[in-house]
Amino acid sequence: MEFNGGLRLHVVMFPFFAFGHISPFVQLSKKLSLHGVKISFFSALGNVSRIKSMLRSDSAPTTTQVIPLTLPPVEGLPPGLESTADLSPAQSELLKLALDLMQPQISSLLSQLKPHFVLFDFAQEWLPPLASQLGIKTVFYSVFVALSTSYLTVPARLPEAEPTRPPAIEDLRKPPPGFPETSIKSVKTFEARDFLYMFKSFHGGASVYDRVLRGLNGCDVILAKTCREMEGPYVDHVTQQFKKPVLLVGPVVPEPRSEPLEGRWASWLGQFEPKSVIYCSFGSETFLSDEQVKELLLGLDLTGLPFFVVLNFPADADISADLKRALPEGFLEKVKHKAVIHAGWVQQQQILAHQSVGCYVFHAGFSSVVEAIVNDCQLVMLPVRGDQLLNAKLVSGDLKAGVEVNRRDEDGYFGKDDIKDAVGRVMVDIDKEPAKSIRGHHKKWKEFLQNSEIQTKFVSDLVKEMEAVAGLRTV
Repeated sequence: MEFNGGLRLHVVMFPFFAFGHISPFVQLSKKLSLHGVKISFFSALGNVSRIKSMLRSDSAPTTTQVIPLTLPPVEGLPPGLESTADLSPAQSELLKLALDLMQPQISSLLSQLKPHFVLFDFAQEWLPPLASQLGIKTVFYSVFVALSTSYLTVPARLPEAEPTRPPAIEDLRKPPPGFPETSIKSVKTFEARDFLYMFKSFHGGASVYDRVLRGLNGCDVILAKTCREMEGPYVDHVTQQFKKPVLLVGPVVPEPRSEPLEGRWASWLGQFEPKSVIYCSFGSETFLSDEQVKELLLGLDLTGLPFFVVLNFPADADISADLKRALPEGFLEKVKHKAVIHAGWVQQQQILAHQSVGCYVFHAGFSSVVEAIVNDCQLVMLPVRGDQLLNAKLVSGDLKAGVEVNRRDEDGYFGKDDIKDAVGRVMVDIDKEPAKSIRGHHKKWKEFLQNSEIQTKFVSDLVKEMEAVAGLRTV
């Protein structure tokens, strides 16, 4: 193999303005940097300092420059609030309209930078034709598992005869035509109801489904944050549906954090036996109702194990009042010797890596799935919305590496006994079924994710494939 002219691959990263989307783009940037790829990272000005902090790496200096974007004014969108973390759900929908107004700004930047590729997100479906006019190739980078695309956002999801008719709940309970034969046969009613969001229009804009489909149809290459070992049948289905290259970057395992765990948490966790503590968190933008918090806490108490619960609340919440209202009466006093209940940010990676933590009760965000497996924490999944619902089925069904909390079909209700039972399936009688089988599969995936040669090859192969598409490499 040889390189033409010694040019270095230059990639623009352009995620949606939500840190659940920004984070996978940052992780990929760090991996590509290790292979000498030059990266220009686009985001709204208000997100830049946090992105720069996320990009810092112990393993190598970054080759990424962060380029601030100016968010156009949109009625109802507060100035200076430029990510979904700072906005209500209704205001977050306005971010998509702001993105739509940024086309001249993006066109100007791309004309100056002249990258080989732009990696873009679901909300920028207008980017492929714009970039094509400038001679720049586009890559739709899906930050969701391939199952999510295969189940929800392929052309087969809507019938050809009625492509504008939104699907009914009963339609969404079943996979689309051509879906592969796997452990996923259907979803519950409450899950299908949540999926209806994908097909709704807000403020006169395109639905998420329409944006995703146009982006996937319009791009030159689809890139997925997954691998064939975990999701081969779904990757094949997506390839068949869109009839274009689907490249895989692997699960993008984060590098271990070098900063030590905060002293108060290290001291508290250090009281308990190895692998005995339940850590529970639902990420920064997934929120439980008061009733769900009560049942969750009561269920964790019923396990008899020590637990560390992190609760987050929407940006406009009165955290003290909301936390007080959500806690069962007298609960803090009852569990004070075996539990921490904390509102706000903590060092999640370091907590999962602590020797006392053995179980993770969480929302099934896939980055968190990977973090937990590499840190040998058993998975108890309580998905709340969107792709989380399908992630949990992939992990508990196809990968057989964790359990999902049992929920009522119609409304998704779960009680304290459902929490206790789910934790018990992986943390009690660990030498008997089902814990023995689940732990065996969990161990297999841990070894796979911790195999640095395999994980590095995913990225090096991707770089070679992108260089070939860009004409920088001949074989």
